Amino acid sequence: MSAHETRALPDSKELAKTYEEVAQRASRLIAGHIRRQMKNGMSTPSDELGIAQAFMDMMAKMLANPHKIAQTQMTLVWDYFSLWQHSMLRSMGIAATPMATPKKGDNRFKDAQWEEHFLFDFIKQSYLISARHIHDAVSNVEGLEDISKKKVNFFTRQFIDAMSPTNFAATNPEVLRETAASHGQNLLKGFNNLLRDIEEGDGQLRVKMTDPSAFEMGRNVATTQGKVIFQNEMIQLIQFNPSTKQQYKRPLLIIPPWINKYYILDLRESNSFIKWATDQGHSVFVISWVNPDAKLAQKGFDDYLSEGALTAIDAVCKQTGEKELNLIGYCLGGTLLGSAMGYMAAKNDKRIASATFFVALLDFSIPGELGVFIDEAQVTSLEKKMQQRGFLEGSEMGGTFNMLRSNDLIWSFVVNNYLMGKDPFPFDLLYWNSDSTRMPYKMHSYYLRNMYLKNLLRKPGGITLLDTPIDLSKVETPSYFISTMEDHITPWHGVYLGSTALGGPVRFALGGSGHIAGVVNPPSANKYGFWTNDSETRPSTPQEWFEGAHRHEGSWWTDWQNWIDALGSKKVPARDPAKGKFKPIEDAPGSFVKLRLDTARKK
Repeated sequence: MSAHETRALPDSKELAKTYEEVAQRASRLIAGHIRRQMKNGMSTPSDELGIAQAFMDMMAKMLANPHKIAQTQMTLVWDYFSLWQHSMLRSMGIAATPMATPKKGDNRFKDAQWEEHFLFDFIKQSYLISARHIHDAVSNVEGLEDISKKKVNFFTRQFIDAMSPTNFAATNPEVLRETAASHGQNLLKGFNNLLRDIEEGDGQLRVKMTDPSAFEMGRNVATTQGKVIFQNEMIQLIQFNPSTKQQYKRPLLIIPPWINKYYILDLRESNSFIKWATDQGHSVFVISWVNPDAKLAQKGFDDYLSEGALTAIDAVCKQTGEKELNLIGYCLGGTLLGSAMGYMAAKNDKRIASATFFVALLDFSIPGELGVFIDEAQVTSLEKKMQQRGFLEGSEMGGTFNMLRSNDLIWSFVVNNYLMGKDPFPFDLLYWNSDSTRMPYKMHSYYLRNMYLKNLLRKPGGITLLDTPIDLSKVETPSYFISTMEDHITPWHGVYLGSTALGGPVRFALGGSGHIAGVVNPPSANKYGFWTNDSETRPSTPQEWFEGAHRHEGSWWTDWQNWIDALGSKKVPARDPAKGKFKPIEDAPGSFVKLRLDTARKK
């Protein structure tokens, strides 16, 4: 290490102050933990997810085939022998082809020392080889039930990710450099950060991803101007100010998911779909869902339909005086949109002129990795918890989603916050991601059982909402589906199957990237590209669709706008939210979206 990389010794007073703060925090947390344990009684660990049983089943099946275990062990030994040869050549300055390399997009080993220093290169490759063999060994066990196989695969990957050498101070070259340069201050600060996160999580570790104080709703996120023109117990309805002299005759209503907040579509002006749609001439309305508490525990899927989607449609039509409108549903909001369309088709209500589904499932036969957390035993256990509280805590839902991408959304922040001793970087997307919402007990139980477990939505008459059997095949409304290639929450194959449940014309587009970045992909970014298939007959399977699809550069947003124009592009004078049928209640983004659970916990 060069002399200029070594920093001056820390001030003794500051060091003493930091030690005192760490000691006090640790003492408070330990005392609080003991009090909670004594109050609640010492409970034995439970296996609500059925992980232990799944691994026991896996081990039993694996031990029944000792020959395959021996083959796996010999292959691992041979790969390690080859790695040893590779490392010996590297230590002598001889170039050699690596035995294992990180996958594209794996940012854990981006530090140059993982390539340049033969020892760190050996550690990296040793880990990658072990990870591959462990995962292959457990994922290829024959005779294991499908649900057990999914659990074993998923939680084995969680273990593998946790054991990465990047997550330990002694085997991370970047952390070692920082420790030497700061005389260990990074580890002390990191421990203080760890205690802070446990403190703010009321005794549970909630890893901080960004600095929430760097953002203010309406100032640097959710900045598109407008008015809250209607509200009830469930929603605030926002109408955004026009930015063009004329607007489309048909207003545009967006139904976001209530698992997250609407401003993912309005993070900042440069990537705001809401601002972009307004600039194209749309009269944009969006639902801002309430963040429910125990008082709303008995709000069901029917209530989200009646007091949410249908009430918003009525309000938009009244506000604008129009009898037709375009709708967008994002993720769970798209599932609700499909349900609303089925209901309205049964009532011969034809006000929805077009429907757009952002990464939304109408068919739940391919739930992706979320299926690991959804089976009869887990749903029953979750229902008991929700029944006691009246809701599913937002942090629990957020933790589940973060586990789906643990290296990016958990371990990278563990390294940054606790090993490097740094504060998380202010990032609007992560600010939104940390802004969790609750799920009412009745609604969430119905959703998990009837959609995920039984897949009844796409079955004609499979579910009944507001005393009306829902039949998606009766929906003749033109629809546009956008899914994304790397979506780990709503896999695109499942989204495509859901699009075949509708009876009207469908345009399906497949974007690059994942559940968020693939959707929030403005034309100005010119990223990812997208696929469409213009065949006259709709392919019955996702594979057939993709085989006949063509790739386009740029953003699917422009393709969607062209599709909207083709359905009718009559214009009217721009609509001022303050001059409609409703008297504005408050400025956008409104009060509902401003309630943050992490802030509420501190009060």
